[in-house]
Amino acid sequence: MKETDNREIFNRYGIKNTRQRNIIFNILKKADSPLTAEQIFLGCKKLDDSMSFSTVYRILNTFILKDMVVKTSITEDNKSMFELNYEEHKHYLVCVSCSKMITIGHCPIEDYENSLQKTTNFDITGHKLEVYGYCPQCKNKK
Repeated sequence: MKETDNREIFNRYGIKNTRQRNIIFNILKKADSPLTAEQIFLGCKKLDDSMSFSTVYRILNTFILKDMVVKTSITEDNKSMFELNYEEHKHYLVCVSCSKMITIGHCPIEDYENSLQKTTNFDITGHKLEVYGYCPQCKNKK
């Protein structure tokens, strides 16, 4: 993976630009779906053998505090997962057999959220949607 310098992004969020932060941020940028801390750590080890798991966690927590990364628990074993905080939120289909995650291309509950807000006067600030089932490969194995 080609290492990209994210100096401008880090400056915008008011954090120091370091090689280790760049490695983790670039791993998250290239990910198609949320990653566990272990997956991020394994990706880091390929690029910087000296990086520790605690360093990965510290950097992820910094990114979360600065609202650069979203932490969520999607898997059945309740492991935390991390992804960049894009302006558009994402929803996922999650395979209960292999844990594969497929991004749903649109938000199917946006209209419902607006309706709820009007009828309940509840100030909704966000939502998550995960749909569980079997991916095509696992479904064919059954």
